[in-house]
Amino acid sequence: FRDMAALLRSGALLRAAARPVLGGTARGFRTTSVASLKLQPEANVEGKRIKYFQIYRWDPEASSKPYVATYPIDMAECGPMVLDALLKIKNEQDPSLTFRRSCREGICGSCAMNIDGINTLACLARIDPKSPKCQVYPLPHMYVVKDLVPDMTNFYAQYKTIEPWLQVEDEASTANKAIEADGTVKENLQNKKDREVLDGMYECILCACCSTSCPSYWWNSEAYLGPAVLMQAYRWIADSRDESQAKRIEFLDDSMKLYRCHTIMNCTKTCPKGLNPGLAIARIKQAVLKHNLS
Repeated sequence: FRDMAALLRSGALLRAAARPVLGGTARGFRTTSVASLKLQPEANVEGKRIKYFQIYRWDPEASSKPYVATYPIDMAECGPMVLDALLKIKNEQDPSLTFRRSCREGICGSCAMNIDGINTLACLARIDPKSPKCQVYPLPHMYVVKDLVPDMTNFYAQYKTIEPWLQVEDEASTANKAIEADGTVKENLQNKKDREVLDGMYECILCACCSTSCPSYWWNSEAYLGPAVLMQAYRWIADSRDESQAKRIEFLDDSMKLYRCHTIMNCTKTCPKGLNPGLAIARIKQAVLKHNLS
């Protein structure tokens, strides 16, 4: 029993010695209020509906570590979308808050971020009236430029590698093209059935919500193209007007570029436009198999 008591005392001393170290680590990633996860009763007076927005903050020009800042907002004076709350915070509470936004209609893809654990667009994400708080972070597993702004350099570079434009072998050919009276080639023709094949792919706005929700992309983002880029790659493979299908398929036939996809399907689940990148990737694999067997 004496040995056991000595062992317990030594364990208590070790825990006491570790507290300052652990406390210093925890303070490196902090909120601005100890009670930031709870609604304050005194704030809910005179009909106010206070909601707390916990937002990731990091300034590369400052020496501080990333932290979470908490901002209270009266929902009676705020629009219904998360982007409305972010604009209200920037305009009325903290002008240093940094994020991308443009169209406010789910078209440009600029305001992609992680809201309450889900990759989505802030302009399309409704504020949950039942929750006392809303957590907003930049897209996961990407370098952060500042606050909620991710570095999209690698994402756009990968998009460029698939050559996302219409390619024809003979520019002078007039086959399947509309010709004006003076002989000017006006456009490439496509029937309605072939045009319908592109539905569910051309609507992609390259917001990167799907790619940054994919674990395979998290660990192999330098080599694996990711769901968004692969779906756009198939958009050109499936286009009846394009004449470089074989070249595009051969480019994608790679163990890293394509086959890091393990059909986890996070991409399809999180897409704010309701698209299905997982299906497009599966069709690329079918196209590769068919090409290799022909």
